[in-house]
Amino acid sequence: MAEISQEELNERVALLKNFKKLLEQQRSKFQEYLNVLEKQQDSITEEDPEKLLAHTELEQQVVKNLANLQKVIVPMSKMYRNSSKMQSATDDAEIQRIQGELSDLQNKVLKQNEINRDLLRVHIEQIKSHLNNFKNPYKNNRSVYANAQPQKIATMVHVEV
Repeated sequence: MAEISQEELNERVALLKNFKKLLEQQRSKFQEYLNVLEKQQDSITEEDPEKLLAHTELEQQVVKNLANLQKVIVPMSKMYRNSSKMQSATDDAEIQRIQGELSDLQNKVLKQNEINRDLLRVHIEQIKSHLNNFKNPYKNNRSVYANAQPQKIATMVHVEV
């Protein structure tokens, strides 16, 4: 095994610590996202539009944070893989464990997101059905404002003196 300088070793240790910290932040954000989706499901079920809107806005913020975090993690992951040949088995196992947890959380998020979309789809169909079944009580009534049937208008006036 080739000797590495203390400076290179310090860089690798710093890289490992930063990469691990980023993965833990990502795991935390995924857990937060999953919690938001679960609460969003309750809002859909309760048909509470204000809560649903609030959860949707929060969801957008969490997704944006995850996307920004991912922009940093991807290059950090490449750097870690390039330098991982010299990392200890313990460090590598811990990174693998965190990445496995991230994968599980991501799958749970995707499943919960699918559940929420299905619930919303059902509620939208119910609302459409209610609207289609809505009866207009004025539909067949004659009204001065309705132009459903044109009125006959006299064209000649008969005057007798």
